[in-house]
Amino acid sequence: MRDVFNGSIEAIHASMNDIDIPGHPVHVLKAENKAITDLLETLNQTLQAYVNGADDSIKFGILMQVNELFDIEKHYKRKEECFFPLLEKHGFTAPPQVMWGVDDEIRADLSGFHQSVSELPAIEVYEIFKALRKRIEDMIFKEEMILLPMIIDVVTEDDWLKVAHDSKEIGYCLVSPSQEWVPVRKSFYDRVKDDLSTRDNSLHFKVGTLRFEELEVVLNLLPIDITFVDKNDTFKYFNQTKDRLFFRSQAQIGRQVQDCHPPKSLDIVEGILRDFKSGAKDEESFWIEIKGKLIYITYYAVRDQFGAYMGTLEVSQDIKPYQAISGQKRLRD
Repeated sequence: MRDVFNGSIEAIHASMNDIDIPGHPVHVLKAENKAITDLLETLNQTLQAYVNGADDSIKFGILMQVNELFDIEKHYKRKEECFFPLLEKHGFTAPPQVMWGVDDEIRADLSGFHQSVSELPAIEVYEIFKALRKRIEDMIFKEEMILLPMIIDVVTEDDWLKVAHDSKEIGYCLVSPSQEWVPVRKSFYDRVKDDLSTRDNSLHFKVGTLRFEELEVVLNLLPIDITFVDKNDTFKYFNQTKDRLFFRSQAQIGRQVQDCHPPKSLDIVEGILRDFKSGAKDEESFWIEIKGKLIYITYYAVRDQFGAYMGTLEVSQDIKPYQAISGQKRLRD
C-alpha cells in the first residue's frame, strides 16, 4: 500500500513539474501571453509616435502590428475549446462562461480598433487602443491568476495530453512551442488503443459486421463533418475528417453541448434541441459562407425504433464544389 501511495504522489509531482517544460500547454499559454504583452507595448510606442505627429505613412506599420494582434484568436480559441472543458468536467461552469463572453467582447473591440486606424484621427485611435490594451491585459491576468491555478489543481496528465494534441490542430498565437511536450508515462488514450487491438472488437449490425478500427476509418473518410450529442445534451462523438470544417477537440467529449458554444448562440442551440425533444421537428438545415466555402449544415433528431429521442446528429459539408457540376461523368471517363 505504501508503494501505491508513493507512486501516486510521484506522478502528481511529475505532472506539476511538467507545466514548466516548454511545449506543455500551460507553458505555451504563458509564453503566448508574454508575446501578446510585448506586441501591445510595441503597438503602444508606434501609436504614440503617430499621435506626436509622425507621417501618415506610419499607418501601414500600425496596421501590420494590428494584423499580428489578430493572432490572439488562436489563443482564445484554444482556451475555449481545450482549457474550458477541463474546468467544466470538474463542475466549474461559471468562470468559463463569463470568460468566453469577455473574449467575444475583446474580439469585437479588436475589429473596431482595426477599423478606426483608417477612419479616425490619431488621438481617437490611441484612446481606443488604450481601452483595448487594458481589456486584453486584464484577461491575461485572469488567465494566469485564476484560470490556470484552478485547472492545474484538478486536471490529470491525460487531460494535458488531450490539450496538447488539440492545440496543434488549432495553432498557436505569435509564438510556437520550441519543443513537443512528451510525458514520461504512457497516455490513457494509447493504453485503450492497445487494449482494443488485442481483442475481438467486431460490431454486429443488422446488415453486416465491422471491426472497431474499420468503422473508425470509414467514418473519418466521409466527406462530411459529423458530431453527435446524446439525449442528455452531452457531446459524445465527432469524426476526424482530413479537412474538417469546424474544429472539435477531444477535451470537448463529455461536455454539455451548451458549454461548447459562445454565449451569443446559445438561444439558437437551445431552440433546436427543444424542438427535437418535443417532437416538433426532426431536422433543421441552414447554410453559411465561410472563407470561400458554402457550408451546408443539417441537424437531425436521432430516434430509436419507437420514436424516443436519443440525441442530435450534426452533419456539415462544403457544397460549393457541387454547385459547379454540370453534365455527367461516368466511371470509364
